[in-house]
Amino acid sequence: MKAASRRSGASWLSPARVKSFALVTPLALVLLMFVVAPLAVVMAVSVFRYDNFEVIPAFTFENYASVLSSHLTLSLYLTMLKLAAMTWVCTLLIGYSVAAFLVFHVRNRLVAIGLFLVCTVPFWTSNVIRMISWLPLLGKQGVINQALMAVGVIHEPLQMLLFSDFSVVISYVHLFTIFMIVPIFNAMSRIDPSLFEAAHDAGAARWQTLLWVVLPLTKSGIVLGSIFVVTLVMGDFYVVKVMSGGTDASVVSAMYDDISTLLFPHAAASAAVLMLILTIMVAAILRLVDVRQELVSSR
Repeated sequence: MKAASRRSGASWLSPARVKSFALVTPLALVLLMFVVAPLAVVMAVSVFRYDNFEVIPAFTFENYASVLSSHLTLSLYLTMLKLAAMTWVCTLLIGYSVAAFLVFHVRNRLVAIGLFLVCTVPFWTSNVIRMISWLPLLGKQGVINQALMAVGVIHEPLQMLLFSDFSVVISYVHLFTIFMIVPIFNAMSRIDPSLFEAAHDAGAARWQTLLWVVLPLTKSGIVLGSIFVVTLVMGDFYVVKVMSGGTDASVVSAMYDDISTLLFPHAAASAAVLMLILTIMVAAILRLVDVRQELVSSR
């Protein structure tokens, strides 16, 4: 027994295992300090009491009850889910079209990669600057309204272009489409060209090839892009505040207001609820497609 225990201990402390632990430890420490520890603090504060601008470390579910029973919370979530759904549809259509063009229609691989890198050029500037750049375009006296009036399409400025759900979705699409293009582009790049030849020899039309060959093989890219876009929209507060003109608000903006008034436990409870909802949404999306299996099978 002692010899067996020595052998098991020696195998546990083998050089390969020690090297593996040494490689993993820095990342584990970073995740522990900057992910696990902050989340633990938020969860702890969410069950604290609050009285006269003072946080009292006493266990209570009052903050969660206040968040979950509020009609404002329900309204904010419905608003953000609506905006997330519209943004997801637009980014998916644009992202899929751009990725398909770069992969299937640009013959030169180097040119395709160069055009793909051009899609990242907007990231050279701040998100705030890119968002605000829509104001002179969508305003009453903006470029779009003036151009439409000049050609006689409309006779007075369109009110719905700015400070509306339309302007919010336009900004989101501008900011987040790249997060849909990248995973779909990667998924399409791994498709074997011989599959298209086989589909063509079998008499499949272009739309049938897209539906039966390309779409199933790019499900992993669509899922990853959807997760990025939905979580980014749900976690935003500045775009919806500025581009809606204050007519809409987000869940995160409500948290910001709580923090501004020193309601830290209530804000922490709101953050915990949002994190739970996003986790459920991501889990539901991943249930549709086994991303790990898709990535392994595509190699």
